[in-house]
Amino acid sequence: LRDQGATGVLWYVGAFAVLAGLALLPTYAQALLGGYVFGFEVGLLAALAGFCGGSIIAYEIARRLHTDHITAKIDAKPRWKAVRDALIGPPDGTRSWWRTFGMVTLIRFPPNSPFAFTNFVLASAKVPRSAFLLGTLVGMTPRTALVVFVGSGLPKLDGEHSLLKDAPTWAIVAAIATSLGVAKANMPA
Repeated sequence: LRDQGATGVLWYVGAFAVLAGLALLPTYAQALLGGYVFGFEVGLLAALAGFCGGSIIAYEIARRLHTDHITAKIDAKPRWKAVRDALIGPPDGTRSWWRTFGMVTLIRFPPNSPFAFTNFVLASAKVPRSAFLLGTLVGMTPRTALVVFVGSGLPKLDGEHSLLKDAPTWAIVAAIATSLGVAKANMPA
């Protein structure tokens, strides 16, 4: 991708958008790849473009799958209705666009916010496209920047370099211990 110049960036953005929009590949992995291949500046812009493209693809699919049946289900559950009303306001349309944008931004901000599920929920709640897209862009920028930054700092794995050969011993031991600790914590009792 790097050797293809602007065409490589376009291929990356397109693949990111489709794979994220259809929930086929983790978005963190795609953002990490962007940083690794293109560096921080280009990688960040390309990853954010991929996120925006993917969110629009998912939004349009979810809006087309949304039926009156889903609206009735939301209206039947007070908590779900409260979430929808917080996002887009009551049916009388008194909620401001800026408040909806702010809610979408806050939902997208946490690093553990699931991208595909959030797309579906926001589209099903009938969040306006513009508030959805801009809130997604603003809310996801900090976490995307962090992942792209990490990706841009990864050593190039070209035979002369490897993660294990170049890493200090303490980092390898800490990574193994952390992995074992996480695995043990997630094992059923």
